[in-house]
Amino acid sequence: MELNEILTNIANELPEKVIFSKPGKAAKYKKLCITKQGKAYMSEAFTEKQAFHKGVESSGLADSLIEAGRDYKQINAWSSGKEHIILISKKGHMSYKRKSASGPVSTNTGHDRKKRYLIEEGSDVPPLVDMGIFTKEGKVVRPMYDKFRQINRFLELINDEIKNRNYDAAEKVV
Repeated sequence: MELNEILTNIANELPEKVIFSKPGKAAKYKKLCITKQGKAYMSEAFTEKQAFHKGVESSGLADSLIEAGRDYKQINAWSSGKEHIILISKKGHMSYKRKSASGPVSTNTGHDRKKRYLIEEGSDVPPLVDMGIFTKEGKVVRPMYDKFRQINRFLELINDEIKNRNYDAAEKVV
């Protein structure tokens, strides 16, 4: 199978996300991501310091993938429970793998996931309210979020040390 044929097949599956990485010499951008947004797609092209966004219609997806595919050595695409992996060597040899995705395809980059802290937001901690880190409703005051994270990290260190000391004390008793 040729690269253009594989990319056309991927486009016909209407993928959730396609990432072009490992740019060749002719590539204008370091990385290119095409993400499904409703019925259309959003293309994000990354340079060292900037990101450029452009809309792509579903009908023009195959052409966009083929055009971008010429300049990159690695292409990953996720569609309907499948992951497509295309690798192109320095000598131009292509390898293509298609495997089942290990879970539902998510376009979530992980930056907006819920963080897990020892003191959860919404907790009633009067000293943190007095310090101005929490509001009376238990919400973190936005400018104090770094301090909230710092306090939680400090508590994690203390918690780990207490666990280690309790473990050491239990060993000495035995």
